[in-house]
Amino acid sequence: VVLAVKPQEFPTAAQGIGDRLKADQTVLSIMAGISTTTIRDSLGHEAIVRAMPNTPAQIGEGMTVWTATEAVSRRRRQSVRKVLGALGQELYAEDEKYIDMATALSASGPAFIFLVMEALTDAAVHIGMRREMAAPIVLQTLLGSARYAQASGKHPADLRNMVTSPGGTTAEGLLALEEAGIRAAFAEAIMAAYQKAKQLGG
Repeated sequence: VVLAVKPQEFPTAAQGIGDRLKADQTVLSIMAGISTTTIRDSLGHEAIVRAMPNTPAQIGEGMTVWTATEAVSRRRRQSVRKVLGALGQELYAEDEKYIDMATALSASGPAFIFLVMEALTDAAVHIGMRREMAAPIVLQTLLGSARYAQASGKHPADLRNMVTSPGGTTAEGLLALEEAGIRAAFAEAIMAAYQKAKQLGG
């Protein structure tokens, strides 16, 4: 049984689900912010899996962080891992607190990356590049950089330093980003999304 309703709609949805659940069924929730305790108490059911996928899961490139209550058997957890693995990468969290954090980072993260893509493309247009030329350059630069980071296993700071020559164009651009407060902006975005996820759970 998959719970995929909006968090605000769960109390109403729960009224029609709890009585229909069988003891051997597992409930898989992908609702943001709603804890396994809330789901268990609302449904009167013990076997709960809480997962937070993201939109790239639609093409098998997702990142799903999940956890399960003690009532979920080892065999059932293996089945859940297989299902979530078909959507991309999956990571089990022993402590449920990490699910709200993952909501801010991986579930909201694609929107942040899309904004970066949009901003880089707009910046290229601003300096005179045609949009239809800039868009695929930005897309492949982000895609290639992510794959290179994954393949190399190096820390992002090391990879950044490899690209940054003293007194060069990259160094100048990075200085502008740091002076604009890019790190603080991302930190504030993640914190805001995290607080919202916790708020949704009451």
